[in-house]
Amino acid sequence: LMPTRWEAAQEQKEVVAPANTSGKDGTTVVIGKDSAEKTLVVYEDPRCPVCAQFEQTLGPTIKKDLDAGKYKLQFVGASFLDKGLQGEGSRKALSALGAALNVSPEAFLEYKTALYSAKFHPEESEDKFKDESYLFKVADTVDALKDNKTFQNDVKNGTFDKWALVMSKKFDEDSEKYGLTGTPSLVMDGKKVTGSDGQNTPMTVEEFTAAIDKALKG
Repeated sequence: LMPTRWEAAQEQKEVVAPANTSGKDGTTVVIGKDSAEKTLVVYEDPRCPVCAQFEQTLGPTIKKDLDAGKYKLQFVGASFLDKGLQGEGSRKALSALGAALNVSPEAFLEYKTALYSAKFHPEESEDKFKDESYLFKVADTVDALKDNKTFQNDVKNGTFDKWALVMSKKFDEDSEKYGLTGTPSLVMDGKKVTGSDGQNTPMTVEEFTAAIDKALKG
């Protein structure tokens, strides 16, 4: 029996990391101005509906904060929903996000925004992200990825599949370390960033801004 795409990736010895990454196996993805002193870590699973809600509501605020150098953004991808929902869309989307990151940090952020957008984000039960044609359709809305052969080949060939798996493992390890209960989760200075209830991820601009300002003073 031929190993599946993900079994093959699992067995792959070397991790091929996208450009614009650092750290062990390229699992450190930090975007923003060097002058920003602190880093906000955002944990997201591509298939997660609450992550889509978070991105649709707070994406513009985060983008504005990044451009203003308020903080840097570190992205950690998860794929636990593939296990729970029997599919591969989270891993496929993570691998495709790696291919976008390999093009540029801007392409990565724009692609992530598009994947989570109201227009393209599928119902949790629908595994649309497993289909390359769908991932390309979303990518066509990003100038840097439209008809980009390198990007498309990396997605088709699973260039960053192993990276997607080690990234998911980083989420699992960090979850234990910081007591994260799912996605989206936020961490700054090794502490969870929560809304006014002290437990959940802030999901409104007001709660988010208050929580971040508090964490930045931290």
